[in-house]
Amino acid sequence: MRGNKGNQGEKAKDFKGSISKLTAYMGRYKKRLFLMMICAVIGTVFNIVGPKILGKATTELFNGLVAKVQGTGSINFEKIGQILLFTLGLYVTSAAFSILQGMIMTGISNDVSYTLRRDISEKINRMPMKYFESRTYGEVLSRITNDVDTLQQGINQSITQLITSVTTLIGVFFMMLSISGWMTLAAVLILPLSMFIINFVMKHSQKYFRDQQKYLGIVNGQVEEIYSGQNIIKAFNKEEDVEKDFEDANRHLYESGWKSQFFSGIMMPIMGFIGNLGYVAVAILGGFLVIRGNIEVGEIQSFFQYIKNFTQPIQQIAQVTNMMQSSAAASERVFEFLEEEEEDQTAKNPVSNRCLQGEVSFRHVSFGYDSEKMTIQDFSSEVKPGQKIAIVGPTGAGKTTMVKLLLRFYDVNSGSILIDGHNVKDFNRPELREMFGMVLQDTWLFQGTIMENIRYGKLDATDEEVIEAAKAACAHQFIMQQSEGYQTILNEETSNISQGQKQLLTIARAILADNRILILDEATSSVDTRTEILIQKAMDNLMKGRTSFIIAHRLSTIRDADRILVMKDGNIVEQGTHEELLEKDGFYAQLYNSQFEKVTA
Repeated sequence: MRGNKGNQGEKAKDFKGSISKLTAYMGRYKKRLFLMMICAVIGTVFNIVGPKILGKATTELFNGLVAKVQGTGSINFEKIGQILLFTLGLYVTSAAFSILQGMIMTGISNDVSYTLRRDISEKINRMPMKYFESRTYGEVLSRITNDVDTLQQGINQSITQLITSVTTLIGVFFMMLSISGWMTLAAVLILPLSMFIINFVMKHSQKYFRDQQKYLGIVNGQVEEIYSGQNIIKAFNKEEDVEKDFEDANRHLYESGWKSQFFSGIMMPIMGFIGNLGYVAVAILGGFLVIRGNIEVGEIQSFFQYIKNFTQPIQQIAQVTNMMQSSAAASERVFEFLEEEEEDQTAKNPVSNRCLQGEVSFRHVSFGYDSEKMTIQDFSSEVKPGQKIAIVGPTGAGKTTMVKLLLRFYDVNSGSILIDGHNVKDFNRPELREMFGMVLQDTWLFQGTIMENIRYGKLDATDEEVIEAAKAACAHQFIMQQSEGYQTILNEETSNISQGQKQLLTIARAILADNRILILDEATSSVDTRTEILIQKAMDNLMKGRTSFIIAHRLSTIRDADRILVMKDGNIVEQGTHEELLEKDGFYAQLYNSQFEKVTA
C-alpha cells in the first residue's frame, strides 16, 4: 500500500495568491459577472431604501394617533396605504433583481466547475508518468471531485454574498447618517471590534481549512486502495494495520475539520453579541434624541432596522471569509495540479508516423529514475522490422523500464532511441504512441459490451472487423457462448468472465488496432495450461508481420524469438537466439534451467 506519500510535504500557496488565480480564471465570465453585480447592487439598494420609507408610515401613524388623542385630527390611512404599496413595490423589485443575480451566479459557478474538471481531465493526459507513480489515485481524484465541489459552492455563495453585504453596509451607513449622525457614530463604534474578530478568525482558521482538504484527499486515497486491495489485505492479515493507518488519517481529518468548523461556528454568536451591544447604545441615544425633538419616532424604527441591516452584513462578511478560506484551500490544490510540469506533446518539426516499417534502434541508452542511480547503462541494440524480440532478466533488471522509454513515458538521460532512423523525440507524443500496441499482464477492460471493449482499439471499426479480430485472437468461440454474444455486457469489475478470457479480448483489441510495433507483457502466468496455449496462439497471430517486444516471465514461451536480450542490473549481458544462448551456458542458461528445474521438480 502506498499510503499517503502523495500528500507529504505539500506546500500551500498564500491566501491572496490562490484567490487572485481563481479571479483570473473567472475572467472569461466577466460580462456575466458584471451583469450579476449590477443586479445584486440594484436589488440591495431597493431593499435598503425600504426601512426609511416604512419609517415615514410609522411617523404618519404616530402623528395621527397623537392628533386623534388631542382631538386635532385623525389617522391618514390613505397616505399610509400609499407608502406601504410603494414600499411593497420596492421589495418586489428588489426580490426580482436578487433572483436574477442568483440565477446568473449559479450558471457561472457551474460553468467554472465544469471548465475546471475539463481542464483537469485534459491536464492529466499531458502529465508525465512520474507524477502518477508518486501519488495515490485518491489524492488525484480528490482534486477533481472534492476540491472542485468546494470551489463551486464557495463561488456560488461567497461572491454574491460579498457584493450584497458590502453594498448593504455602505448603503445602510449613508441611510443611518441621513437620520442621525450621533446614532450612526454609536453604531459604527462596533466596527473596529468586528474587524478585529474577523481578522483573528481568518488568521487562525486558514491552516485548518487547508489541512481539512489535504486529509480529505488522503482518506479518499486510502479508501480507494483498501477497496481495490481487499484480497491482498485479507491474505496477509493486514486488517489491523490498514485500520490503524486509516484511523490516523481520519483522526487528522476530524481534528482539522472540527477546528475549522469551530472557528466558523463561533463567528455568528460573537457577532450577534456585538450587534446587540450596538442596539443598546442606539436605543439609549435614540430615546434621548426623541425627547429633545431632534428626530421622529418613525426614524427610530427605521434606524433600528438599519442597525440590524448594518450588523447583519458584517456577520455575513464573516461567514464569507470562512467560505473563502475553504475555497482558497481548495483553489490552491486545484491550481497547483493545473500548474504541474507537463510533457512536451509536440516536436518542432514532427516526423510523420505513416509508412513506417517498425525498425527500432537503441544507441548507448542510459536512464535512471534517480539521476544519481542509473537503471539502464549504455544499452545498444538493433531491431529489424517484423522481428520478435524477447527481453528477459530478473526482477529489477530494467525490462519494464525499456518499454517506458520506447513510449516516452520517460526520456533517456543520454543516448537515443530511433524508429526507422528517426529519434523518438522527433515525433509528436500522441503520434508516437499510435505506433505501439500493448497487451499487458494486467488486463484493462471497462463496463460495456464485449463489442465495445474490442472496438476500443479502433473506434471506427465495423462489426465485421471486430468479429474478425476476435477470431484471430481465438476469442470468438467463448464470446458466442455468452448469453448475448458480442453484446454481452461486462460488469464494472469485469468479473463475469475469466482472466484468460479477458486477456483474449485485449489481444483482439490489439489486433484490431493494427499497430506496427507491439509490446507484450506476457500474461499467461495466472491461467491454466490449456488457456495458456490458446493465448499463446492468439499472441502468435497478433505478432505476425509486426515488430514485437516481449517482456518474458516464462522463458519456455519465447524460444522461437528472433533475438533474446538478457538484462541484468540495467545492462544487456547477453543476446542471441534461444539455442545460441543455451550453448553459451551463461546467465540466460542459468535462468532457463532454474525454471525448467522448478517445472520438473
